Amino acid sequence: MNNEEKILSLLEKMYIDFNKRFENNEKELAGVKQNMATKDELASVKATVIRIENDHSQKFGALVDGYKLNSEKLDRIEAEVTKHMDKKWSLK
Repeated sequence: MNNEEKILSLLEKMYIDFNKRFENNEKELAGVKQNMATKDELASVKATVIRIENDHSQKFGALVDGYKLNSEKLDRIEAEVTKHMDKKWSLK
């Protein structure tokens, strides 16, 4: 084997080695991109859950306030009915 063949053989080995390294780097980069996409997706889901929790919290608060107002109104009506019933029974 002469020098030119040795150099050519060495260059070929280097070329193969570099190609393997580039393939490995591309695979690692693809994995990193996938992880980033997953993290972005999780962040989006988290933001959506927070928004839903805030919306439901406000609606639940309004619902509780409505029940409280209805309860107070029923208490006033019951007091009036009781007062009228007491008057009716006291007339007999």
